[in-house]
Amino acid sequence: MDPIFVVIIAIVGTAIVGALIYMGVREDEGRDPLQERLAQYEDKEMPQSLEDIELSLSFKDRVLLPTIKQFASITTRFTPQKQLEDIRHRLELAGMTTDPASFFALRIMLTVGMGLGAFLLFYVIAPNTFERTQALLFTLGFTAFGYFMPIMLVGSRIKRRQNSIIKALPDALDLLVICVEAGLGFDMAMGKVFEKWDNELAIAFGRVLREIQLGKSRRDALRDMARRMDVPDVTTFVAAIIQADQLGVSMGKILRVQADQMRVKRRQRAQEKAHQAPVKMMIPMVFLIFPSIWIVLLGPSAIILFGSNEVNTVF
Repeated sequence: MDPIFVVIIAIVGTAIVGALIYMGVREDEGRDPLQERLAQYEDKEMPQSLEDIELSLSFKDRVLLPTIKQFASITTRFTPQKQLEDIRHRLELAGMTTDPASFFALRIMLTVGMGLGAFLLFYVIAPNTFERTQALLFTLGFTAFGYFMPIMLVGSRIKRRQNSIIKALPDALDLLVICVEAGLGFDMAMGKVFEKWDNELAIAFGRVLREIQLGKSRRDALRDMARRMDVPDVTTFVAAIIQADQLGVSMGKILRVQADQMRVKRRQRAQEKAHQAPVKMMIPMVFLIFPSIWIVLLGPSAIILFGSNEVNTVF
């Protein structure tokens, strides 16, 4: 088999394995571990010992997660606190409940694994496929890829979450306006949004309500929600609600004004994307569509032209 083909297969396999490890050990969104454990024992007899309980767990819960947490406790001692706070904030923006120390430990393990795999591939398995300089560059590249890949995945998750919040906010404000004008309080209106919908914004409203029930003031809970989202529209909405609460302004009027503004912003975003469409279509048209048209139109003419030249050369 061609060594280059083996190298490509090994590289792709290493990247896929690393991505699967990262996706497998992170905590699933919206998962309730207590309900899952109760469902497992619903039709089973109660375990007789701690060993039975431990053996009933999955491989991830028995081996992977404890290993990562043990490694995380070691790496946390040498990690600056500011870096851990930045990772915690990014995980909150992504809506993930993963521990920052575990995420950082997983990032280091993936970096070491990708770097070691590339070193074994280019220096042990296929040492003569590339030159030493190229092999060194590839090894460093795979090491850097393993270090930055979790951050890129979290960044992509943050963008998707923020976009979903921006899309859901105008409709949520309309529902809040209807509930408040119907006589409900603002907290109960947020409860209706959390009850009726199942998206990132509704989940955030539900968390605000739980924090208020636990004793946190509405002002602080809303500010924390805006900080966890980092969406300008949500920040503006929270500032308006806090100001109305402090000044005693009617909540229904404030929500009505905010809902009208959000609908205008949604219309403006749609118009902006429509204006960007011709520019974005230019690249595929120039590099994909136009060459195909030229081949279809000029191909037969070129064949006839070259064929006539060959006939004239023969005679």
